[in-house]
Amino acid sequence: MNNTTLSVGSLDARPGTKARGTVRADLGTLTVDIPLTLVNGTRPGPRVVITAGVHGGEFTPIDAAARLTALLEPGDVRGQVIVCPVANPPAVYQGRLNVSPVDGVNINRVFPGDPGGGPTERLAAWLFAHLVDGADVYVDLHCGGIDQVLRDFVGYRLTGDPDLDKATAELAGSFGVEDVILGLKAEGGNSHAAAARRGISAVLVEVGELGQRDGATARRRVDGLLRALRHLGVLDPDDSDPTPVREWVWSAGVTAEATGLWYPEFSFDADVIDEVAEGDLLGRIVDPADGREHTVHAPADGRIFYAMHGLTVTQGDELAALAVPWNPDTARRHDTLRTPGLGAAPDETDHRP
Repeated sequence: MNNTTLSVGSLDARPGTKARGTVRADLGTLTVDIPLTLVNGTRPGPRVVITAGVHGGEFTPIDAAARLTALLEPGDVRGQVIVCPVANPPAVYQGRLNVSPVDGVNINRVFPGDPGGGPTERLAAWLFAHLVDGADVYVDLHCGGIDQVLRDFVGYRLTGDPDLDKATAELAGSFGVEDVILGLKAEGGNSHAAAARRGISAVLVEVGELGQRDGATARRRVDGLLRALRHLGVLDPDDSDPTPVREWVWSAGVTAEATGLWYPEFSFDADVIDEVAEGDLLGRIVDPADGREHTVHAPADGRIFYAMHGLTVTQGDELAALAVPWNPDTARRHDTLRTPGLGAAPDETDHRP
């Protein structure tokens, strides 16, 4: 039997109960209310933490997390589940961007945070201390933001711990998503990398694009979460067949070297697989003042998993991210490559967000 009360801040759930509410986080110059659902089963099992709303403008993960909280009941759960549908309220409610309107910081570049830092660093520290650090399993939900097209994938980081890496690989393959992208090091400031460094089985799940909030995609995400919870033994197993997965590693990120109007040469159709070779023309950035063009070429071979959909770009914006099939024989080469950031900086699965 599970006899442990599940507590986060002022919110408590005794064994066999479910608690919903908000917990206030002090960020120094302001406070924010973090919405949480705590589901505490009566039977022993892992503690699973699920976050969404780390970035603004990523609506489907938030919708899916909210739908999941309505479905989970303590009598069905082994262990404990914590769901945080809006982890970064300033970005979600005010900014709708990867960076917070409070201080211009992308929270998924500063985990595990700094309790004495700026507001976003303090928020990362609060989330890590109160949610992530106590987890056995951590799932961070993302999608392509309002200016990003993206092919569905699950990402995780290799840690060098064979047991942990095996468990995380199996978790990554349990969501029903065909493409799994490995990060070759557990480095960087995104949440799942920081969790991996603490010995937590942690994955990033990217499903959906353009910040769209369609019900079909949200239901598909909920189905994937339920599949993962069954895999972990939190919920009773069913007869679903496992989805075969394809493993990839990032080969390059493509960033804008000029400010202007972005005209890509590749397709934005998620059903079209865009394979490019090193040197291929990816698009042009046109200066609206004088019409001068800056051509953008692929820095490496790869499949396009992420791309900028917006017309206007500034120097340094991520335009695309390329990945190649995982082959341990080429690990040393890819280990030296710059990791694409998928929307803000070079760090989200050795990853991406």
